[in-house]
Amino acid sequence: MASRAIWTGSIAFGLVNIPIELHRAIRETRPRFRLLHAKDKSPVRFERVCEREERAVAWGEVVKGYEYAKGKFVVLTPEDMKRAALEKTRTLDILDFVPGDDIDDRFFETPYYVVPGKGGERAYVVLREALRESGKTGVGKIMLRETQHLAALEPMGEALVLTMMRFPNELADLSDFRFPATAAQRPKEVQMAKALIDQLSAKWSPDKYTDEYDANLLRVIRAKLKGTSPRLTDELAGARHGKVVDLMERLQQSLAGSRSGRKVGAPPSARAARRGSATTRKGRPRKIA
Repeated sequence: MASRAIWTGSIAFGLVNIPIELHRAIRETRPRFRLLHAKDKSPVRFERVCEREERAVAWGEVVKGYEYAKGKFVVLTPEDMKRAALEKTRTLDILDFVPGDDIDDRFFETPYYVVPGKGGERAYVVLREALRESGKTGVGKIMLRETQHLAALEPMGEALVLTMMRFPNELADLSDFRFPATAAQRPKEVQMAKALIDQLSAKWSPDKYTDEYDANLLRVIRAKLKGTSPRLTDELAGARHGKVVDLMERLQQSLAGSRSGRKVGAPPSARAARRGSATTRKGRPRKIA
């Protein structure tokens, strides 16, 4: 069953305008919990409490404030918010078409499926195939829920996918952190690690990766409803404990275990591993469940 569109509008670039709908590409699968009063298992309600008066405050008494210094605020009225707001356009305005491989993956955030609106099917196909053949990603801006977002438009199979992006100032600077220099490497250890990577190389198959924690939570819930004890799995048992003292020894042990436990195939190239077997990076939107 198709989801309800969260946004309707159009893609605009040059003199081209394509009617579209945006649909969620991610679904929530984790169990949802409510906070309860332990005594009688009644749901707990949260209230807005004034820190100075220590009393609940009605919504009508609440205003928005920006803390410009510790404990000091400037109040923004609805008029102030409207003054700063951008025009609520219903278009995804494509600003540039750039090589998809040039975009740092850290910029990508939440994906949405782009569905053509009535009468826009032909133009949709033309844009999708042009993006695929050119190897380009459309980068533009869109207003969604009162907020302006940077976004990337990419083909995936027969679909176009719009991925919300982070603006550059939202990324932490790498220079804020200290990382070990390449000089710290030992050639033998690197070669051994590469051999282990080759041993464990496989084709990308997302269905093989499951959330064992969620599965265990559901087993616990079902068991509590039945009044029985759950049978739980611990996928990483024995692999998460202990401190690595001798890296070479651990690598050798891992290689020996890999050789005895699985058939070794030819490792994919770095480019193939990054791009996937069937589609280019333009066809591999991020964070799609």
